[in-house]
Amino acid sequence: MKPDYKNWVPKSMVTGLFAGTAAALALFVLFGAGGWILHGPARVACALIFGIGTLVLLFFAVWMAVLHRTFDYNGKRKLAKTIVEGTARYVTIPDGGTGLDVGCGSGALTIACAKRNPHAHMVGCDIWSGAYRAVFSKDRCEKNAAAEGVKNARFEEGNAVRLPYPDEAFDAVTSNYVYHNITGHDRQDLLRETLRVLKKGGCFAIHDLMSEARYGDMGAFAEKLKAEGYEEVRLIDTTDGMFMGHAEAAWLGLGGSTLLVGKK
Repeated sequence: MKPDYKNWVPKSMVTGLFAGTAAALALFVLFGAGGWILHGPARVACALIFGIGTLVLLFFAVWMAVLHRTFDYNGKRKLAKTIVEGTARYVTIPDGGTGLDVGCGSGALTIACAKRNPHAHMVGCDIWSGAYRAVFSKDRCEKNAAAEGVKNARFEEGNAVRLPYPDEAFDAVTSNYVYHNITGHDRQDLLRETLRVLKKGGCFAIHDLMSEARYGDMGAFAEKLKAEGYEEVRLIDTTDGMFMGHAEAAWLGLGGSTLLVGKK
């Protein structure tokens, strides 16, 4: 049995986009380019609408196909694996301690942290809903943990907006590409909520698209944490060759990818 961490860009999405592109092209030929059904201004209008639609759909189809291939755990690039393992390196849990992975998806980061801390325990939480419901699930996480031979991890429902845990409940907290997907909430507040459940002296490693447009001034946020007594707070640009280069990040739409790491 092999683990299956799935892909945050489902193959069905890529297939659907290419199918939509083919349909738009067929409509362009039928009603716009061919001139068999419509004539005059109506034909020109259809040619413009379906022609532009074909190009837009083709762009997104190719882009999603590249993303799917790039993040594929079984592919050549394996960017998802690189990011997960690179983030897990910053997670150190004392023997007998417990770490929390927020928005665990298919369990990849939870399991990676559990493997690196075999004498501790990891908890992966997620709501497993919305667009990713068909791809990620609690059952998928548990199967992946079993396939990896990991017994020091468990998975349960938990919303990043309001975590179902008391203050200072965990020795480490981590997350990967989660908060930018949550709309209607200040993302620095979401970070605060995750750090709320971290014990004094515990470590954190949170990776996300922390551009100023999404997160505001993260430099100022880091300074506030230091002023509040956090022992260590660092912002690491992971597009500077750590996980990917600037050009690849720009093409993939991952500009602003940053690791927030440190100790409370």
